[in-house]
Amino acid sequence: MGTTLFTSCSFPWNRKCHLLAHSSQETGISRVKATAEPRESGFLEGEIDKSSVFFKRRSVLVSGISIVSSAVLEYSGEGLAVVKQGLLAGRIPGLSEPDEEGWRTYRRPDEKSGGHGVGWSPIIPYSFAVPQDWEEVPVSIADLGGTEIDLRFASSKEGRLFVIVAPVLRFADNLGEDATIQRIGPPEKVINAFGPEVIGENVEGKVLSTNVAEHSGRMYYQYELEPPHVLITATAAGNRLYLFAVTGSGLQWKRHYKDLKRIAESFRVV
Repeated sequence: MGTTLFTSCSFPWNRKCHLLAHSSQETGISRVKATAEPRESGFLEGEIDKSSVFFKRRSVLVSGISIVSSAVLEYSGEGLAVVKQGLLAGRIPGLSEPDEEGWRTYRRPDEKSGGHGVGWSPIIPYSFAVPQDWEEVPVSIADLGGTEIDLRFASSKEGRLFVIVAPVLRFADNLGEDATIQRIGPPEKVINAFGPEVIGENVEGKVLSTNVAEHSGRMYYQYELEPPHVLITATAAGNRLYLFAVTGSGLQWKRHYKDLKRIAESFRVV
């Protein structure tokens, strides 16, 4: 069967509210596992019976539009019961401490949600390195890439980056559940297929250079485009295509090209 290209498709975030309670006949005390989700979930604070539940918030991470909380429950019995958080929506810190050069490594947390559609397998974690002043910023569905943008980072001094995680079915219909970038197609075919989502226009005549690199047995296609100034690293894993884009203004490009290039080439699916 030949390879069939698809031009548009979008899978919404899989955001659900979870509330799970277990009762113990011996102690008569309920154990509750909860995750904080948007108000549309329908659960209000007063609806939980506080007389039978003894829990406290361990941490609340507030960032833009996302609130993530985890709970620790104390109960009469042997010791302390810790309620482990499941898949979480929104932003979860994933940056390491700076190394001796002042660079930090981001690894997508295993707990972060974002299945991009019902029936999709969990996203295989990815990683990359950034200078110390780069920070995660909120993702908007109005951005290029829409709901398939999994992450954004930015530095007011150097530039910005984003990660698109798209189903490979958008690019070919015979890749199965263990796709590779080379099975999707050669570098020219791949950049022509997904490039417009990254820069918002046709990539014809804008690709300055193309490189193919291999790390730990996985192939990566690396591109430099102009205009606009953007470095793109593409690979595939599981049933998804990973697109890592690093960009900046003309002045940022001129002053910090070496760092931006290093960021783009550091991208790995782990």
